[in-house]
Amino acid sequence: MRYDLEGRTLLVTGAARGIGARLAREAAARGARVALVGLEGERLKQLSDDLDAHWYECDVTDQVALDAAVASTVDRFGGIDVVVANAGIANLGTVAVGPVDALVRTVEVNLCGAIRTVSAALPHVTAARGHVLIVSSAAAFTAMPGMAAYCASKAGVEQFANVLRLETRARGVTVGTAHPIWIDTDLVRDIRDDLASFRDTLRRLPWPLSTVVPVERCVEALMRGIERRRRKVYVPRSLAVVQALRPLVLSGLSDALITRLGGRTMVGQMEDEVRQLGRSFGRTSVGGKS
Repeated sequence: MRYDLEGRTLLVTGAARGIGARLAREAAARGARVALVGLEGERLKQLSDDLDAHWYECDVTDQVALDAAVASTVDRFGGIDVVVANAGIANLGTVAVGPVDALVRTVEVNLCGAIRTVSAALPHVTAARGHVLIVSSAAAFTAMPGMAAYCASKAGVEQFANVLRLETRARGVTVGTAHPIWIDTDLVRDIRDDLASFRDTLRRLPWPLSTVVPVERCVEALMRGIERRRRKVYVPRSLAVVQALRPLVLSGLSDALITRLGGRTMVGQMEDEVRQLGRSFGRTSVGGKS
């Protein structure tokens, strides 16, 4: 049965741009009341004006601020039916070139931020017998040099959701994770612009891991996932096969294949590029700290 979003309240983190902003627009078009949470106040305000939405400037690693964002949403709309934990960042470079604070910050935003977001909203979602969607990634079940913290955080997000699903099922709450591949957002465009090594690697990856998906197509899949209260959403759908082959994808054979495709050379090139950049996050990332 379709979960009708007409008149329901969605709280979306990372809503200032990319997947979050587009999802907010699509939800509003379906008659939902939307709460926008993120770090870029001016962008949130502009989107809020367009959608007649609620907005709250907030860092998802700050529990006090998140609790206030949730409370203000409930004050405005009377409750929360769906929470979408979407806020995420990606540091640049390998573990060796660090800095360690950038690696830890990636985990804090992507994993701890999702945990904090869901925990703050869960009492209200439970009261509504609603839905939780946590945006993970194909990185939850794949591995690539330069993505250690990102992959770790997205794998952690998936397992957090898997357990949460079991804990809340008897209370009528459904929990889903979304697993997009490369989405044509500022985050991916920044990495592509900054690192020639990433552009080269993307060309060499096998399908569907080399796919770059328009943000509109990604959000269409996420919206279907919410409306059907799905436990997993893959973008593109072919990633379901990749996850099913996870033991092979993360095997020694896969390690050897990645190395053969230029992984060893790519690591050195990437490290040189990041040193020359002099920053640890993309140009449009406000959640990271360079």
